[in-house]
Amino acid sequence: MSSASQLSQRESVFNQEVITRFELYNSLFLTLPFYQVKDTGNLLPFFSAHCEKGAANQDSPSEIISSFFKKYVPDIDHPEQLNRLFRFLQYIERQVVLFDAIEDSSFSKTTRFEDSATLQNLLQQIGGDEQMRNVIKEKLKNFSLRLVLTAHPTQFYPSRVLGIMTDLIDSLKTNDINSVDVLLQQLGKTPFFNKTSPTPVDEAVSLIWFLENIFYHALAGIQEKLNDAFDASEITHQLLEMGFWPGGDRDGNPNVKTDSTKTVAALLRQIIFRCYYRDFRVLKRRITFRGVEDSMKELESVLYENAFNPKEDAQDLQGRMLQLLQDIKDTLVSEHYSLFVEIVDDLALKIRLFGCYFATLDIRQDSRVLRKVYSYITEQTGVVLPENYAELEETEKIKSIPFVEADFVCPDDVDPLIQDTLNTIRLVKDIQQQNGEKASERFIISNCQEASDILQLMNLFLLSGWKKDELTIDFMPLFETVGDLKVAAEVMERLYTHPYYQKHLASRGNKQTIMLGFSDSTKDGGYLMANWSIYKAKVELTAMAQKYGVNLAFFDGRGGPPARGGGKTHRFYAAMGKEIANNHIQLTIQGQTISSQYGSVETARFNIEQLFNAGLASALHPNHQDLLDSRHKELIGKMADESYRLFMDLRQHPLFTEYLEKLSPLKLLSAVNISSRPTKRNSDAPLKLEDLRAISFVTSWSQLKQNIPGFFGVGTALNKMKGEGCWAEVVELYQKSGFFKTMIDNCMMSMSKSDFRVTAHLKNHPKFGEFWQMLYNEFELTKSLLLELTNTDTLMQAYPIEKKSIAVRERIVLPLVMIQHYALDCLNNTIDEELIKVYNKLVVRTVYGIVNAGRNLA
Repeated sequence: MSSASQLSQRESVFNQEVITRFELYNSLFLTLPFYQVKDTGNLLPFFSAHCEKGAANQDSPSEIISSFFKKYVPDIDHPEQLNRLFRFLQYIERQVVLFDAIEDSSFSKTTRFEDSATLQNLLQQIGGDEQMRNVIKEKLKNFSLRLVLTAHPTQFYPSRVLGIMTDLIDSLKTNDINSVDVLLQQLGKTPFFNKTSPTPVDEAVSLIWFLENIFYHALAGIQEKLNDAFDASEITHQLLEMGFWPGGDRDGNPNVKTDSTKTVAALLRQIIFRCYYRDFRVLKRRITFRGVEDSMKELESVLYENAFNPKEDAQDLQGRMLQLLQDIKDTLVSEHYSLFVEIVDDLALKIRLFGCYFATLDIRQDSRVLRKVYSYITEQTGVVLPENYAELEETEKIKSIPFVEADFVCPDDVDPLIQDTLNTIRLVKDIQQQNGEKASERFIISNCQEASDILQLMNLFLLSGWKKDELTIDFMPLFETVGDLKVAAEVMERLYTHPYYQKHLASRGNKQTIMLGFSDSTKDGGYLMANWSIYKAKVELTAMAQKYGVNLAFFDGRGGPPARGGGKTHRFYAAMGKEIANNHIQLTIQGQTISSQYGSVETARFNIEQLFNAGLASALHPNHQDLLDSRHKELIGKMADESYRLFMDLRQHPLFTEYLEKLSPLKLLSAVNISSRPTKRNSDAPLKLEDLRAISFVTSWSQLKQNIPGFFGVGTALNKMKGEGCWAEVVELYQKSGFFKTMIDNCMMSMSKSDFRVTAHLKNHPKFGEFWQMLYNEFELTKSLLLELTNTDTLMQAYPIEKKSIAVRERIVLPLVMIQHYALDCLNNTIDEELIKVYNKLVVRTVYGIVNAGRNLA
């Protein structure tokens, strides 16, 4: 069957399994009498159609909504109109959940597993080729995959809704209409949002739901498959790992304090023991033989007490639990014909995967804070530094760091940031003793600009009670701005050649993890420059690590190449050439990506296996190189420079921040009670772009349906190449370079979620008209050149399922977008305080559904 026929067949299956079923169950859902206005469900289809027609005519949201009420409900006043709009949005945000559930329930039917780069696909390629199997086994000896959950403020579904979604997916798989009907009623009655902002611990609890209900089962299933296929149980290091940021990431969330970190570490421990205890109850029902009573009794006591009666003085019990299970297994093998050994092995496998910590709790803080803390503690402990230490050249500064030990306990009457940092450093030691070393062994330095940022932090640990020969911490720089990425290799060379750091790195297995390109990269340099800067930095950092014999692992933030706009992450990793270290895959997953790609055990296993397979691609195809030659690098460099120039001009435009403030919900994002963090740093100061948190920046553009961070400058860059006669080379680059292709394809996905019809009325705006036209012109230029580059007629033509899914979601939430922009327009044209409150609430409520429908906007 040709590829075109296969795509057509998949699209037909998607239409039947997803679109048709959504229309069926949506009609059932719209007849449920949930709210104050009994005809809301009947009116909603007319409202949706009216919004679609108005958008096609490029009418303003205010014109669209006014004409709707005039035509369909002419006898109600303005307050009642607003009431109807609230009822519409309550239905629409639940329609999004219904579509999510239907799409997830159809996952196995709409996905072609045989060519989807999963582990099963890998095993089929190997077949009976033992030589190839041994090649993979050898590769696994120096490979790992770590997924790190982060609590970004676009993970909108509370756990109560996630539970309903899980049950709804199960009922939809069997088309159990009665169960679906009851669950839709429950969904209609269940609040989607919090009346108050969650605490950092609340955010952690929400994400622990995924650890407990999804990743606990998904990772165990994958590990078991690896053990069976490649004898992976013999590999000494962990192949699959989970990381966790809520409760540890104080740079991303200034409301995270030492108590938050302590509570979250205890929660992670308690929940993993509850998972073990549930599994143990299955084991206990089967293993009822003589000879295992004592081991079973002790194991049950350990699991139960830690799951339900946790103690302050807890200890790492991973080794003891595994020993008890081994004793039980030995008895089963020797005396009971190995009955139910597989149940024992299953629990032991999970305990090896998750220990007493479930996921590694990363600590992150900004280098500027850490410098301030270092200055304070050296003064308090009498460490002698040069008077002008802060102004010294980097080489002199490094020479001045003494690496002396002390046991300084921070007093309560100092700056809260200093107190939190020093108390957290001491707390990490307690967490390691209680939950195991892997429970919290990574400290990430945001805005890392110099080698001294790392070395000073190491000295902070030594001055806070840690010993030189017991410094069980990985110190990880985060390079994210374009400027930081340029000097990253130079910074790391200073570290690799520093005697004390060399010794520390040797004690950590000579493995260095470097984080690159978190969300600020795209905000700082635009789409092409962010991607290219990270790529170049990876090449330089890899070469530097090889020069000094360091085993390098890159930790990718969502703002980097892997998934801007929600792209195909595994394709990015499969596209890495030999110039870039790719033995260890580490990346953050956040926002709607968590629920969209890892919302069920089935989808989580699929996406994790794809990542795993991507990491093994170099072993499978040793002669395949996605190497960019000097000419290709020159081409991408020129395009990145041109894109960067245009993006920086945009950022510096006098209307840039005002446009976002007036026309997007930017100023109101802090009122969306799904995050415990502020919208911007320096929250009391006037809005500056550099203070604006990247996630707020990206979310604001997505609410405008313009998605500027995902494409702006790409069209101008491509046009420059065309004007210089390099177009054929760019086409060749797209066809031959997996890196460039992935970057372009992800750009097209981001553009597919844009809809300039929503804001088209602004082209005649006396103040913003010219600015809007500039954005629109770049969108149209980029679109036309991308279609020419990819030889397609529509964006994402090569990915019909994803394209159709996006189109349906955009159609569902178009009324929400119109309501939001109508309310924003009203806000800009009223001084009535009571109405302002209502409009603010209306804007805030629409944000939920729009982001949820986007699924991967973070």
